[in-house]
Amino acid sequence: MTGQADRPNDTTGDPGGTDGTGRTSQEQAPAARRKAGLAGWQVALDKWKAVASRYALLPLRLFLGITFVYAGLDKLTDSSFFADQGSGSIGETMRAVRDTSAIPGLVDLALKNPSGFGYAIACGELAVGIGTLLGLFARVAALGGALISVSLWLTVSWQVKPYYFGNDLAYLMAWLPLLLAGASVLSLDKLLADRRRRIR
Repeated sequence: MTGQADRPNDTTGDPGGTDGTGRTSQEQAPAARRKAGLAGWQVALDKWKAVASRYALLPLRLFLGITFVYAGLDKLTDSSFFADQGSGSIGETMRAVRDTSAIPGLVDLALKNPSGFGYAIACGELAVGIGTLLGLFARVAALGGALISVSLWLTVSWQVKPYYFGNDLAYLMAWLPLLLAGASVLSLDKLLADRRRRIR
């Protein structure tokens, strides 16, 4: 009869047993908890990154939308802006930059009807701003904003040296991401697209 001393150690069910690596189950528990905690943090971080990527352009969209609405309203409520002559008028501004602009012909065209050109800029800024804020025809609005910015850059801001002191070029660059990406969150474009998909 085999003696008790000859029996192999049975660690099954023994809370103090080892797993073959020399570590007891009590020693493994904190490590397992740490690993599970790190995995949880990684999942949360991945979710946060996904949300951040989805809403990444929203601050830029809000800034440009609010700025262009404000710019349009500011012009529309300033009667002196639409005058042909006088301080702060569109006519005086165009004549001041005519010889230093990149496209003098565009300035000459504006000077044929300064009031009409001023109203076109003001109403264009207002329409672009509203469309951008609502996310309605967002790419069209962004294209309009880019065209307004590039026209002002090539005329009013062209003589600013160095170029980074002028703001119209910066606005042009800011519109390009919205022109490429559109408004995919918190927008009427998305709501309308979802509605069309449901109908189909």
